[in-house]
Amino acid sequence: MATAELPYERLPVYKTRKLYIDGGFPRTESGRYITATDHRDEFVANICSASRKDFRDAVVAAREAQGGWGSRSAFNRGQILYRMGEMLESRRQAFVDTLVETAGYDAAEAEAEVNTAVDRLVWYAGWTDKFAQVFGTVNPVASSHFDFSVPEPTGVVAAFCPKNAPLLGLVSCMAPILVPGNAVILIVDNEAPTLALDLAEVLDTSDLPGGVVNILTGHRSELREHVGGHRDVNAILSVGASTEERTILEREGAESVTRLEFRPDRGAAGWCSDDSQSPYWITPFVEFKTTWHPVGR
Repeated sequence: MATAELPYERLPVYKTRKLYIDGGFPRTESGRYITATDHRDEFVANICSASRKDFRDAVVAAREAQGGWGSRSAFNRGQILYRMGEMLESRRQAFVDTLVETAGYDAAEAEAEVNTAVDRLVWYAGWTDKFAQVFGTVNPVASSHFDFSVPEPTGVVAAFCPKNAPLLGLVSCMAPILVPGNAVILIVDNEAPTLALDLAEVLDTSDLPGGVVNILTGHRSELREHVGGHRDVNAILSVGASTEERTILEREGAESVTRLEFRPDRGAAGWCSDDSQSPYWITPFVEFKTTWHPVGR
């Protein structure tokens, strides 16, 4: 069937990619945006530049969602993480194409990153009902008590995501934080930020409760002081932090005793390796509760 020609030349529809907060896609309250370009420096989309107020809104959403997420059974959290992998797999080719077109990957590199991201979600899904058995313990005590130490979620975690591996880096930061029942705010400032918002669309159709994952795009240098000093953030993950950023987060987080976890940015190939996934990536985001129970004589 022949395609009718339009009597006019179509103008391109330029996209403005929004933030992902509380299960919705709001525009930034500041009205600011960043022009995202591809590896050829050609226009891709306008990206919202998150402000301090956007971060505060994300913290409120994360705090409200964390209780329900943490109280779900470990098995159910694993089901939802597995569902994320399923939904990402269903859009696999779209993510491969975006990595090639915007980040300058070749086809093999893009396929490797997307495949590893799917596998990593499924891998962490299997840990939700197992990590407590590995890291929890029954403590030997001298008195007539049972003594148990059990891991519980820290609460709300803010994560500065890596600049490399725009899809896999996000997944590698997000998944271990979600496993024990934390809520997370992902701060994205990398070479292809549109991938983070494509991932948000995957999460939105993965049975994940709104607010458990929030994604902010923008300049991490503008947000790090506000993130470090926010008293309702329980832990911060910073990947590829500069000396200046590390100093700011340590200084601002000291007053509220915020837990800090610093990791190097491993590069695109490094994030694909097995060294970039471990049950020990879960433990910085848990608290251990020890319970003493008397034993009858």
